[in-house]
Amino acid sequence: MATATNLANAGVEDFAALLDATLGPDTGFAGSVVTGRVIRVDGDFAVVDVGLKSEGRVPLKEFAAPGQKPEVKAGDVIELFVERYEDRDGSIVLSREKARREEVWTTLEKSHQAGVRVNGVIFGRVKGGFTVDLGGAVAFLPGSQVDIRPVRDVMPLMGNAQPFQILKMDRARGNIVVSRRAVLEETRAEQRSELIQGLKEGMILDGVVKNITDYGAFVDLGGVDGLLHVTDIAWRRINHPSEALTIGMPVKVQVIRFNQDTQRISLGMKQLMSDPWDGVALKYPVGAKFSGRVTNITDYGAFVELEAGVEGLVHVSEMSWTKKNAHPGKIVSTSEQVDVIILDVDEPKRRISLGLKQAQGNPWGLFVEAHPVGSTIEGEIRNITEFGLFIGIGAEIDGMVHMSDISWNEAGEAAMQHYSKGQMVKAKVLDVDVEKERISLGIKQLQADPAAEVLDRVRKGDVVTCIVTKVEQNGIEVKVDDVLTGFIRRAELARDRGDQRPDKFAIGEKVDAKVTAVDRAARRLTLTIKGKEVEEEREAMREYGSADSGASLGDILGAAIRRRREITGEE
Repeated sequence: MATATNLANAGVEDFAALLDATLGPDTGFAGSVVTGRVIRVDGDFAVVDVGLKSEGRVPLKEFAAPGQKPEVKAGDVIELFVERYEDRDGSIVLSREKARREEVWTTLEKSHQAGVRVNGVIFGRVKGGFTVDLGGAVAFLPGSQVDIRPVRDVMPLMGNAQPFQILKMDRARGNIVVSRRAVLEETRAEQRSELIQGLKEGMILDGVVKNITDYGAFVDLGGVDGLLHVTDIAWRRINHPSEALTIGMPVKVQVIRFNQDTQRISLGMKQLMSDPWDGVALKYPVGAKFSGRVTNITDYGAFVELEAGVEGLVHVSEMSWTKKNAHPGKIVSTSEQVDVIILDVDEPKRRISLGLKQAQGNPWGLFVEAHPVGSTIEGEIRNITEFGLFIGIGAEIDGMVHMSDISWNEAGEAAMQHYSKGQMVKAKVLDVDVEKERISLGIKQLQADPAAEVLDRVRKGDVVTCIVTKVEQNGIEVKVDDVLTGFIRRAELARDRGDQRPDKFAIGEKVDAKVTAVDRAARRLTLTIKGKEVEEEREAMREYGSADSGASLGDILGAAIRRRREITGEE
């Protein structure tokens, strides 16, 4: 048994030695890249001599790009990767694709060690990032390394050759991590330094809106950011930058201010446009009517845009003829189109004063045109006050009937008792003061004055017969012909001081008195009994004193009284 075993072992060793003599010992080529020459193309393979005992075969598809024909012919010298020294057929297993990949890895490692950028193409999306083809080697691009700021749409970046920075390589595991952001940041720093050095006020630059705030927008100028304030976006009023700008939007801006110490840059867009305020006084003459859009409402008025960049203020006092205390927001609304009148233009201060109510017409002026003084109107009693009635004579204006103009015969307070709120009445237009916005009406004027005939007949100095209607401490009130009121003061009740007592008169008693004054407007007479008696005495003295100079004063007065009774027929 031992002899057989030894013989067997000796046979194996002899076979190995024979094999080594035929093929040569294992040189350690497996896993390495060698140079070979194409001997011939045999079917779907290229037969390659790599200087070993056996020839290798490489599939033709490894010599061609996808969808293209392989470009290989006898005599070509190529680099190949030795996968195995031999296969079951005794040939060397070679790979052109793996050789190419090894070349790429070697090149990438050199670039990584030297810190040199490499070119690649983003071709796919994976969890947490993207895949990049670095000329045969596949690398991983994390999502955070795609750009300096978050990218919403990466599709425009895919399929385009661009530079990357290798962050990490592990050849054993076949892992490569790259960054596009590192390249952009480096480029950005270079651009920033170059831009800052050459930056001057007044320069016009191209930028991209990077961020939007309530007070403005930050614009990326290519490595450095500048602030575009909301007031410098456009000449027209902009309440929020988002009304005109969006993130990522390309813009052309002008450097307004640049602080070299703080490196703060103030930008403007409207400065690149013509100023709409140039020649505004000629475009908007005082008194002209224009249409505009309400852009902003405040407690003191409303701003109206006449054109892009040109706004005027309608002060609260110029908003409505009738709504004096109403908030501007109750009269107009934002974005409403309104007609306005130009009241004043101050071009240096960029101010225009507008009138809203002037464009609508003064309702008092319109009223007097439609209802001149003396015309009759009809309206509803909207309010009753202690001094008169307010009658609605339009949608927004009232006229007032003073208590003295309600009735010819009744006193004002008594006359008002016949009226109530909401009652429809007719009245005559007595006066319209457009400037003071007042309309005076009268109800009693709808009828003729019953005292007019008496007023036309009675003159100062006439003696009239009156009927006592009221006895007061300071005198008596009387009626003349039942329509005209008169008053006799206490001191005028008698010639003798002792007889000047109002209480000696009774209501309904008839008395004769002399007219001392006629007030046609108030329809009132001022009378005197004392004056009448003095006048009668004087006449008696003239008539009887000269005929009988020996007669006493009593005789003369007695004769005068008897004479009067004869004329009047009194008992």
